[in-house]
Amino acid sequence: MAAGVAEHHVLPAGRTAVRAAGPLAVAVKLFGKKILTEAQQSLTFSRRAVLVSSAQMGMGALLATRMGWIAIAENEKYSLLSESNRVNLTLIPPRRGWIVDRKGIPLANNRTDFRVDIIPDRLRDGDRGRVVELLTQLLALRPEEVDRINESLEKAAGFQPVQVADGLDYAKYAAVSVRLSELPGVAPSQGFSRFYPAGPSVGHLIGYVGGASAKEYEKTRDPLLITPGFKVGKQGLEQFYDGPLTGKPGARRVEVTARGRIVRDLATRPDVAGKTVKLTIDAGLQDYAGRRMGTQSGAVVVMDCSTGDVLASASMPSFDPNSFSDGISHLEWEMLSKDDHVPLRNKALQGLYPPGSTVKPMVALSFLEHGLDPDEHVGCTGAVRVGNTLFHCWKRGGHGAINMGRAIAQSCDIYFYVMAQRFGMDVIADMARRLGLGQKYDLPFPSQSYGTVPDPAWKQKKYNQPWAIYDTVNATIGQGYMLVNPTQMAVMASRLASGRALVPHFLADGKRHDAPPLGVRQENLDLIHTAMSNVINGGGTGGAARLPVPGVLMAGKTGTAQVRRITMAERSRGVRGNSSLPFKLRDHALLQCFAPFDKPRYALGCILEHNGHVTRIMDSTTISSDIMSYLFDPAGAMERLEKLEKEWGGTPQQRLEKQIVAYRIEKGVAAAATETANAAGTGAANDSAPVNTAEDEQEAERPAPTPAAAGASTGAAAPAATASPAAAALPGAAANASTPRP
Repeated sequence: MAAGVAEHHVLPAGRTAVRAAGPLAVAVKLFGKKILTEAQQSLTFSRRAVLVSSAQMGMGALLATRMGWIAIAENEKYSLLSESNRVNLTLIPPRRGWIVDRKGIPLANNRTDFRVDIIPDRLRDGDRGRVVELLTQLLALRPEEVDRINESLEKAAGFQPVQVADGLDYAKYAAVSVRLSELPGVAPSQGFSRFYPAGPSVGHLIGYVGGASAKEYEKTRDPLLITPGFKVGKQGLEQFYDGPLTGKPGARRVEVTARGRIVRDLATRPDVAGKTVKLTIDAGLQDYAGRRMGTQSGAVVVMDCSTGDVLASASMPSFDPNSFSDGISHLEWEMLSKDDHVPLRNKALQGLYPPGSTVKPMVALSFLEHGLDPDEHVGCTGAVRVGNTLFHCWKRGGHGAINMGRAIAQSCDIYFYVMAQRFGMDVIADMARRLGLGQKYDLPFPSQSYGTVPDPAWKQKKYNQPWAIYDTVNATIGQGYMLVNPTQMAVMASRLASGRALVPHFLADGKRHDAPPLGVRQENLDLIHTAMSNVINGGGTGGAARLPVPGVLMAGKTGTAQVRRITMAERSRGVRGNSSLPFKLRDHALLQCFAPFDKPRYALGCILEHNGHVTRIMDSTTISSDIMSYLFDPAGAMERLEKLEKEWGGTPQQRLEKQIVAYRIEKGVAAAATETANAAGTGAANDSAPVNTAEDEQEAERPAPTPAAAGASTGAAAPAATASPAAAALPGAAANASTPRP
């Protein structure tokens, strides 16, 4: 048969089979498809080849276009990426601007130091324990410092540097630098750190600096915030003026290998230091005030009666801002936070206290402005009944017949009880606000407490209760609902002294701060001035405050604020003296004053928490007298202070360091005992630390490789009267029989 011709055979069961000659027949038999000729197969292959070729050409065109886009349009981007693989750019933290006093004396400056940080992102897994242990050996870290480092590493974001040590000497810095191959993630550096020459005396005023938190970094994503050695203001003036104090960072460009090893320096751009902030503070007076308060808890504020300049604002006890800026240990933080003298609170602005009898000149002025005859007499027998409540004078036997001038000088309570009922609380509250109490001032501090000047409208709004006559009686001697802070007390003293509405300010901006007159008659002010002079110089209650400066008289008003309720049972047995009471139950001691009496130049407000007038040399009168005398005779004041500090155990810095050592021993911290012998000398260590002058910093080139912890005072006053059972049941009624000492 001819090729390709099929033979038909009849199979059993009637099935027909086709037998094809050649391979096509086999294909048909196997697949049952249409027979394709060679020409058809060739055409099909050609089509597929065209499609594949087109796809290949399209892909090639896309790749060429992309390569052209990268090479031309994105040339700069990839050039920078390529350069970054070869060149490492490191930011240089800027030197922080100085904070200086009114004479240019530094309150916060910078000193050259060596430091070591750990960058968590660069710390390999499993290496942390070994790295920290080796650093402990190289840097002789204390156990509490190791605890702080470990906790910081656990909490820190990966990019956030964790400070290991600051203020190192060159030997320790070099010991770490030569072993960097064994210390992954460790970053030693040389730069400047913050230094506070006065230490604790400026803790609350200046504040301190510290590393930026993860939250602060997330707000701006500024790489400067995570640069080792860079610090931001954390409290006080450091925080408020953080913007101008922060300069512009420098940069260092170095060529590196693929593994990050430095090949050579390419270029360095120096940093630009921050601006200097000049304050109205007198550095010498600020340090003296902090030191003269000794072991007492409280605050002293001194103002200029001509301008409103704040010359000193000392809150003690305090903390060492150098410790906080360097990274405070957990043990030291625990010690400070548990101290019942509350060293983490800025009492000058955040402490609230009943003003006690210091408001009596203000109250008397309000009465005079509403027609009081200063020669009118009131009989003081030691007690007076108001309604069904018996209110006592601080002098048990009474003062006899007494007029306004003697009532202020002798701090007679009965006189003010009687006159307050005649003139009413609205008169008193209006004058209190005019003299600065209960007012908010625009001051460069993030947290302030403004106190309370109560009146009938205030009580109705706050407690939904009507004002009662015993509320007026309590307020007229600075008890009950009335609360002030030490800064407001200094403002009151300055306004009484000057007759003008002076406003406190801290920034020496070169502007003239004119204050309007208070709008009170000068003859009335003269009467108040004379009475306040007699408090100190005329046989009054403040004789201990007399200035030891010939020819200079100080006028003022003492005060005692009661913080506990005295029961009738205790009164019948005899009221316990403050010296027999626990610290927290003692009365506050207060004084507002100004000098010279005839031409007021300086005003001062002093409040000592739970002082109780226990020790004369540590009372508000003697402390205020010495601080005021420093302004007229600094040499004499310093001579007296140095003798006292020998009895107290040294300066605040030295006492704080001894306290820390003792606390370590108490807690059983290893090696603490060995530090005891050196504690006495450590106070001078910071004074001798190398500090850069302004000229040094301008010329320095940075070589490669810086509570409130509580609210207002709990010293709210108990009302100063003995109430009958019926009166005691009334809301806000007076509840005790004792009137505080003047």
